[in-house]
Amino acid sequence: MKKRYPRTLSSGANNSVIAITETEAGKLFLEDTRSDIGSEAEKMKFANQVNGLVVKFIRLDLMNNDTELLVMERLYPMDYRAYEFEKRELIFDVFEDELVQLHKAGFVHRDIRRPSDMPGERFDNIFLTEKGIRLIDVGISALKSQVGERLFERFIQQEMEELEIFRKFFLSR
Repeated sequence: MKKRYPRTLSSGANNSVIAITETEAGKLFLEDTRSDIGSEAEKMKFANQVNGLVVKFIRLDLMNNDTELLVMERLYPMDYRAYEFEKRELIFDVFEDELVQLHKAGFVHRDIRRPSDMPGERFDNIFLTEKGIRLIDVGISALKSQVGERLFERFIQQEMEELEIFRKFFLSR
């Protein structure tokens, strides 16, 4: 069983996220993590400059002088089922537009739908908030400048297929 940290909000395959304050959350990066905190921070900052779809980066920090911490805004997810179908259609359309903006700018999230062998729910990285749909966890996201045109286009194609699956899920609830 994974170690549970005080104020844990969630735990994924490699990292846990904890509540820091009412407005900040922190993703923990331990010695044995497979993720790179600097890379994740850079991708988050890049996406934040394009639009507000990806959770906001705040800073990098240390917890207890031994655990690296990626500090981001704390989101409070809401249930999709609280909204009428027509409103969900509008919310989804805005989400799709913002996702395409990110693609055009050179960012692809790559984790809209979790692979079936990963722990958690299939759309764990998509939150509905008071401000609309938001994406979290940019750990496997990619920047076009880092992966090249062909691979980036393949990632976009896969993400658009996942987006269609999410559309059906989001609208049919």
